[in-house]
Amino acid sequence: MAKGFGNMMRQAQQMQKKMAQISDELKNTTARGEAGQGQVKAEVTCDYAVKSVTIAKELADPEDTETLEDLIVLAVNDAMEKARAVKEEEMGKVTGGLSGQIPGLF
Repeated sequence: MAKGFGNMMRQAQQMQKKMAQISDELKNTTARGEAGQGQVKAEVTCDYAVKSVTIAKELADPEDTETLEDLIVLAVNDAMEKARAVKEEEMGKVTGGLSGQIPGLF
């Protein structure tokens, strides 16, 4: 029994090491989102840091900031959702799909 437990612990440590490696890689992986038919674009890393927001010049209307604000939120949320999907897919390769079943796994 002790041998089986030791083997299980080694496997868990290997999985943890691989997950840390993937987590580091995701910091350099980006996802892009857009809104307003591409007039507002956002780029975020797969560890959820906003890298950039690009706005088409024709949207810069001081009389209508609400539309621009809404489009920025939509573009960032789109990029975040894509980043989340990439992260889940990459982590799922290591966890075998258990990531959604174990709270706090990543």
